Amino acid sequence: MALPPTERQTRQPALYQDTQLASAPKRSALDEIEDLALSAAPYITFILMFALLVCGAIVTAIVRPDWLSALITSIASPDHKMYWYASRSSSFVALVLLWLSMVLGLAITNKLAQAWPGGPTLNDLHEYTSLLGLGFSAVHALLLLGAQYTTFTLTQVLVPFTSTNYQPFWVGIGQIGLYATLLVTLSFYVRRWIGYRTWRVLHYLSFGAFLMALAHSLFSGSDSTTVWARDIYWGMATTVLGLCAYRMLIPRRQSAAMAEASQPLTTR
Repeated sequence: MALPPTERQTRQPALYQDTQLASAPKRSALDEIEDLALSAAPYITFILMFALLVCGAIVTAIVRPDWLSALITSIASPDHKMYWYASRSSSFVALVLLWLSMVLGLAITNKLAQAWPGGPTLNDLHEYTSLLGLGFSAVHALLLLGAQYTTFTLTQVLVPFTSTNYQPFWVGIGQIGLYATLLVTLSFYVRRWIGYRTWRVLHYLSFGAFLMALAHSLFSGSDSTTVWARDIYWGMATTVLGLCAYRMLIPRRQSAAMAEASQPLTTR
């Protein structure tokens, strides 16, 4: 006797569910330990970073006992350089993070990601380094408001090419690069609404944003005349250019090899 449609519909999923449970592989104790370690990894990382900061503070207090008093004196003095040094250091951190985001993004699109066991996490690292680079770029710009060596206003910091006291063109290029990076970073979170094609087109802005950030650092950075800064700039440019060339040349070689293999053999 055939079952009614309603009863057949209620029993069918249960049968499928039993089949799936029977065919599902059993999890070992090692898998459970790995899942537990992955869930605890963020907390362990935070504890280790906090412990390193505490240890660094203790070592600094032992080696330089006058460090804290010198810092307070530097901040309280009328001609303090804290904002200026913090702005310069945050700019280098921002540029390194943006460069790392570019390298990770290029590595995702080729076989280099398969050479690293943590390849599946490259996408997350690419996204988070972009966010961190954007944050440090904003810190670099806003700290200029407190620097005594520059007279930037909030409007000059936010609006491109409004600065007139120091390298207005290259400062404006850096500001446009910052807004381009912001647009690319925000596209991570609206991809489902704008579609993959639009998201991919927007993502190509990251190349222009990185070039503008590099040009801003090279031509308006106060440390650009030093050898170590120029080595960093040219090293970043070389690695990104090399990965771009690798990305474009390897698919062409593969397609040429496939085309050659698909040609029929000629007989004499």
